[in-house]
Amino acid sequence: MIYLKTDEEIELLRENNILVSETLAEVGRHIRPGVTTKELDRIAEEFIRSHGAVPAFLGYEGYPASLCISVNEQVVHGIPSSKCVLKEGDIVSVDCGTFMKGANSRDTVWVGKCTKTPESPTTVRAAEAPF
Repeated sequence: MIYLKTDEEIELLRENNILVSETLAEVGRHIRPGVTTKELDRIAEEFIRSHGAVPAFLGYEGYPASLCISVNEQVVHGIPSSKCVLKEGDIVSVDCGTFMKGANSRDTVWVGKCTKTPESPTTVRAAEAPF
């Protein structure tokens, strides 16, 4: 069944998606070698809450973080950790959701100056294709 959105619902989704986009941009400014994924999660939670929303993932079915951060071979839903320190050349996928008015978005970034192998760009393109 298809549910059509009202103009008001569409506006709420637009506002929420803007916040998700801004959150990903804020987190992206801090992605660099030496930073832990736990620190990125803290930055995101503070940013989201400072804009009057709450992290949608935090507490969802017991999930312990505000973001899902997958590094390199992790497929999806990586849990941020103080043990996961980003290195030069890592591929990082960040999933973010906010509960202000509902929505979800994601982003993929390279860490630092990545020496791309012939396989690397293909892997990233293949991972992004479904989105």
